[in-house]
Amino acid sequence: MQAMVLHKARAPLQLETLADPEPGPGEIRIRVSACGVCRTDLHLYDGELPDIPYPIIPGHEIVGYVDRIGGDVVAHQLGARVGIAWLGHTCGHCGFCIRGAENLCDTPAFTGYTRNGGYAAHAVVDADYAFPLDGLGDDIAAAPLLCAGLIGWRSLVMVGDAERLGIYGFGAAGHIVAQVARWQGRQIYAFTRGDDRAAQDLALQLGASWAGASDQHPDVALDAAIIYAPAGELIPAALRVVRKGGRVVCGGIHMSDVPSFPYSLLWGERQIMSVANLTRQDGHDFLRVAREAQIRTHTTPYPLSDANAVLARLRRGEMTGAAVLVPGA
Repeated sequence: MQAMVLHKARAPLQLETLADPEPGPGEIRIRVSACGVCRTDLHLYDGELPDIPYPIIPGHEIVGYVDRIGGDVVAHQLGARVGIAWLGHTCGHCGFCIRGAENLCDTPAFTGYTRNGGYAAHAVVDADYAFPLDGLGDDIAAAPLLCAGLIGWRSLVMVGDAERLGIYGFGAAGHIVAQVARWQGRQIYAFTRGDDRAAQDLALQLGASWAGASDQHPDVALDAAIIYAPAGELIPAALRVVRKGGRVVCGGIHMSDVPSFPYSLLWGERQIMSVANLTRQDGHDFLRVAREAQIRTHTTPYPLSDANAVLARLRRGEMTGAAVLVPGA
C-alpha cells in the first residue's frame, strides 16, 4: 500500500510503498477512502506531542470500508462503511475507564499517533472503536466528523446550556459545531485570526449572529466560549467577553503557553476547562445528532501525496472548512 510516513519531527512526510497490514484478533482492516487533516496532525508533525513512536503514519479522521476481519470480531461485516476517530483503544480496567471516562484512560492508544493512521491506503484498527457511518453523506464529507465533529461535540456539551456562544478559530471544528449549536437554538459569535473574511463569511452563512477578529468584542456578553485555535493568548481574550459565571472551554490537544492575566478576568466564578480526547459514547451521540441536524461539512479534497502541502496551508491559516486526503486520487 501507499502511505505518507513521518520519520522525525518537522521532516517532510515521505510517500512510501509498504506491505498491506494484517489485522490481529479483535481488529479489522479498513480500505481508506478519505482521511481528514486535523490540527493535531500538525502538532504531531512538529513533535509537540510526547513519545511519538517514529516512524508513524498520521491521520485520525478516517472513513473507509472493512476489507479484512481478524479473529473474534462479530460487530462488523466485510464491505461495511465505518469511521475511525482519535481514540483507538483503552484498557477498560483503570479507574477512569471503570467510571465511564475512557477519554482519560491511563494506557490508551491513539489513531495516527501511537498507532498508524489514515494517511494510507489501508489502516488496521480495533474493531470496538469503529463507528458505523450510515446516513452521513459521502466519504469526503463524513471524514471531518470523526475528530473536528467529535471533539467539537464534546466541547459543546461542556458549555452546558449557554445560549450566546463564542467560537475562537472558525475552521474544521468551528464550522461543524456552529451548525449543531444553531440547530439547538443557540446564538453563535465567531472569532477568527485577524480579518479572515473567508472564515467570517462562512460563519455568517451558517447562521452566526456576529463574526470578527479575535481581538474584537461583540456588543453583548457571552455565556460561554470554545477555543479551537492553539493560541494560549486567546484564553484571557475569551474571559474578557464572557459574563460572570461563564465558561471558557479549550478544545485542542496542544496550546501555546497562556500569558499571565489579571485575576479580575477570572473572578465572578468564571471557569476555564480543557477537553481531553473523546469517549465512544461521544461518538455515538454526535453521529446521531449529525444525522438529525443534517450537518454539512465544507471540505476540500486533496490526493494523499499532497499531505505536506496541506499541512503547510493549515499552518498558515489558509484553510476554510476542512481538508481531506483521498488515497488513490
